[in-house]
Amino acid sequence: MPDLFHEIEVRPAFYDVDPMAVVWHGHYVKYFELARAALMERLGYDYLQMRDSGYFWPIIDVAIKFRRPAMLGQRLTVRAEITEFENRLRVDYRITNALTGEKVTEGHTLQVAVTIATNELQYVCPQILWDKLGVSP
Repeated sequence: MPDLFHEIEVRPAFYDVDPMAVVWHGHYVKYFELARAALMERLGYDYLQMRDSGYFWPIIDVAIKFRRPAMLGQRLTVRAEITEFENRLRVDYRITNALTGEKVTEGHTLQVAVTIATNELQYVCPQILWDKLGVSP
């Protein structure tokens, strides 16, 4: 099985925090997105390649569990890992303090393939995803 994960580091900026210097809850989704985009780019199937292959991949579900607050300027490691890919694309996330390894936040997103030409939902992920992931159906 190929490595289906990727990690990035982020540091919350001033515009990501509330008046108490705590990261506003909505920005965690942005950190998930940055890690997922980096993972998919590493696998050779970024958003432009998805579109060029004839599919949209809308997110249909997001779940987040907050463990500890992230703070202004704190070094965070964001890990994105593909954990399902047969009928939908599930990416699990874990955000940790980059210095201590302490878990800050975890969650997941679910995406489905939709054919651009017909706007039809695909109930099995298209072969292009399997090829890019390096797995067999």
